[in-house]
Order: sequence, then structure tokens, then C-alpha cells
Amino acid sequence: MATLTCTASDLAPLLTTATTALNATALSEFLCGRFNTISTKFADTTYAVDNTYLLFSAYLVFAMQLDFAMLCAGSVRAKNTMNIMLTNDLDAAAGALSYYLFGFAFAFGAPSNAFIGRHFFGLRDFPSVSGGDYSFFLCQWAFAIAAAGITSGSIAERTQFVAYLIYSSFLTGFVYPVVSHWFWSADGWASPTRSDNLLFGSGSIDFAGSGVVHMVGGIAGLWGAVIEGPRIGRFDRTGRSVALRGHSASLVVLGTFLLWFGWYGFNPGSFLTILKSYGDGGTYYGQWSAIGRTAVATTLAGCTAALTTLFGKRLLVGHWNVLDVCNGLLGGFAAITSGCSVVEPWAAIVCGFVAAWVLIGCNKVAEKLKYDDPLEAAQLHGGCGAWGLIFTGLFATEKYVNEVYSGRSGRPYGLFMGGGGRLLAAQIVQILVVAGWVSATMGPLFYGLHKLKLLRISREDETQGMDMTRHGGFAYVYHDEDDPSIKPEFMMRRVEPVNDASPA
Repeated sequence: MATLTCTASDLAPLLTTATTALNATALSEFLCGRFNTISTKFADTTYAVDNTYLLFSAYLVFAMQLDFAMLCAGSVRAKNTMNIMLTNDLDAAAGALSYYLFGFAFAFGAPSNAFIGRHFFGLRDFPSVSGGDYSFFLCQWAFAIAAAGITSGSIAERTQFVAYLIYSSFLTGFVYPVVSHWFWSADGWASPTRSDNLLFGSGSIDFAGSGVVHMVGGIAGLWGAVIEGPRIGRFDRTGRSVALRGHSASLVVLGTFLLWFGWYGFNPGSFLTILKSYGDGGTYYGQWSAIGRTAVATTLAGCTAALTTLFGKRLLVGHWNVLDVCNGLLGGFAAITSGCSVVEPWAAIVCGFVAAWVLIGCNKVAEKLKYDDPLEAAQLHGGCGAWGLIFTGLFATEKYVNEVYSGRSGRPYGLFMGGGGRLLAAQIVQILVVAGWVSATMGPLFYGLHKLKLLRISREDETQGMDMTRHGGFAYVYHDEDDPSIKPEFMMRRVEPVNDASPA
């Protein structure tokens, strides 16, 4: 490769006798060599910047495991704190091995068929031009374990440790990768990046995973919670709902804010690259602008859902509840995840408003059906994720769809934006397909574990708490209000003031 340096002494011999054809050729080769070197350096810089951006996004998404851990810990009773924290560690650890061995190959092992990938098992022959670099693997693994983390919240406080190990490995190694192949791989039958798309000539737009991540995790958790049944004491003998409150609102709020921060890697990071110009280049507008717009849309949807939940629950139950606001915020984020890159910021406000009522409605239905989900994970991620897909089919704009999914013109876009109903139909197909696939795979798995007595812990263990019976002791000295059976060795007692007339 030619060097980038150029001096007068290099050009002088060529210019002095440049009249001859030989020296003219030499001069051309000299100049072209320098220009090619500059072009290569710019290409290398582009790859470096894009990979750095993708790695940073992957780190943010992975950090959401910590955020999930805080949220889950605060949402369960103190006697199960260590158990839920351990399951979050397990999601990441077991998910890493299963996704490395099988999951990534099933999801992005190109070239492949429309249903499942078939290359890169154990990252063999990777990285490659068709499969990406290691940063892409790391990012996709972080998304996979996020789906597993959603499921763990639905079945918290009553599930055996071995069941977590089995379902987490199966979900991240097979169930989730197949879905991500369908909608995110260039070979997937419903992928919007496939040139000869089989789904209404459009494919389903699920940019960052309202369906691929949130619905998969939420529906898997739904089946686990249904097959296990509610926690002891969740419903009384008459069938009325009894609140089993989590032990720390502080941890819930902390986890929610950290998840908010992580979502800026989840949604904007799904562009995968940042140095891409829209149009002829040389302007301020490019993919970096779309990334900023995506972050704004994400913020507006979550904030609108939080405020709507705050006032909605105030009207319904008569008080201001910070826990409801936290779940409403996350519901708005889960919904906007599908269309965050292809909608106007004002549409994100509509998305968040409706997502809040979807969550409130799903919780009402769950209570009527005596469904117990300690973190409302199935309602939040499943229900709001499904709404997010429908929302994209209604509000995706033509300009943004063509920019983000470049390659051909005439793409279908949102129904309410004048794009017809093909994209909306594709979105509905995705909802049905994801629900069917996860039900057909995770439902039998949880039922099999139930029949083998590997799913739910014993009544005694559930009453005492898994921290004491399964993990060697409580996470910290604490007393649950609804569980008088726990008598810690030491507890601080509030001292009330007394009326004492003496000066002393």
C-alpha cells in the first residue's frame, strides 16, 4: 500500500519530463496510489467508528441486565431477593453459552433459508462479510438475554432454579433466534431487508424488537406463569386479588431509570452503524440524524406513557403510585421500540398514550382471570409490544421507511400516513406468528417441567422464602409486612416520643 506522505522531491522527476507517455503514466499511478490510500484509510475509519458505536450500544443493552436485576429485586418480597438476583445472573451466563453455540447461528448464520440460519455455530468461520463482526455478535447476545430476563419476572418467587437454567438456555439458544432470523436476518421470510420479501412485498418493520424481543419474552413468561399458577396468597378464598407488594420501591425506581438509560442503546443502537449519509452526502442530515430522532421518539413515548398512567391510575384507584408510573414508562418504551426509527416524534406521543391504557387494560384482565405476574411482564412486554407493532403499521412515514430500509422504492408505509394497509397487515401477521411460535415451543417446555416436578418449588419453600431455603440465608435483615412467619434475629424498632413533664 502506498504511503500518505508526498513531497516535492517525489513529484519533481515526474513533472519535469511529463511530456513523455511513460512519465505521464508514472505520474498517474503515483497520484492514484495516494488517493487510493486515502480512500482506504477513510473506509477503515468508517468501519472503526461504526464498530465503536455498535460496541457502545451493546454495552448499554447489556447493562440493562443490571437494571432488570434492580427492578426485579424491588418488585419481589425480601425473602426472595437473592433468588431473583441469581436468576438475572443466570440469564446472562447461560444465555451467553447457548447463544454462542447455537443461537447466533440460527439467527444470522448466512447464507441460509427463510426459516432458520445454518452457519457460524460456535462462531466458526466468523467474522465474515455476510455475518458481520464480533461487535454484532455481542450486540445480538445482549438482545437475546434481554428477552430471557423478561420471562424471569413473570415466574418470580415460585420457580425452581433448575427450571430457570433450562428455559433460559432454550429461549436464547433456539426460540428467540428463530424469531430474530425471520424478522431481522436478510434471509428471513418476513424481513424488510429481504429484496424478494414473501410478506406482502413489505416485510414486518420491527426495528428494535417490540415483537422479536418484548413479545417473545412476555409470551414465554405468560405460559410459565399460567402453568405454575399464582403465588400463595395472591388471591384469597373468594377469588379477590390480594396485593403482594415488593419490598423496595427505591430499587424499582432505580431499575426503571437505569432501563431508561439503557434504552438509548436498545433503540438508537439498532441502526448498527452511524456513518451513513442520506442522499448525495456533504450535508448535516444522515443516519446520525435518524439516530437522534429515534432517541427523541423513544423519550417522548416513555414519558407520555408514564404521565398517562399516573393520572389514569389516580382516576381509577384514587392515589398517586410511583410503581405504576414506572411500569407505564417501561410500557411506552416497549411499544415505541418497533417503530422508533420510522415515525415522527409527535406520533411517539400517541404511541405512549395508548400503551399506558393497553397496560392498564391488560392488568385488569389478568386480575379477572386470576393471573399472577409479579412484575406485570407479560402484560407490559407482551401487550404493549403487540400494540407497538400495530402502531408502526399505522404511523410509519414514507420518507423514514425509505431511508432506514433503503434498497428499493415503493415500500408500503403506515395506513394513517397514506401508505395503504399492506404494512399493517404484515405487522398483524408478525403478532400472530410470534404468539404462535412462542406458545408452541415454550408452552410444552414449561408443561413438561411441571409434569417432571421441576418447575414450582414446594409450598414450604415458597412460604419461608427461597433465600432461606435454597440460597443459604436472607439478602439482608428485613421483615415483609404480609409474612409474619419471618422473624429475623435483629430488627430496628421505631421509637415514639413520650410526654414527659420533667425538664430532664
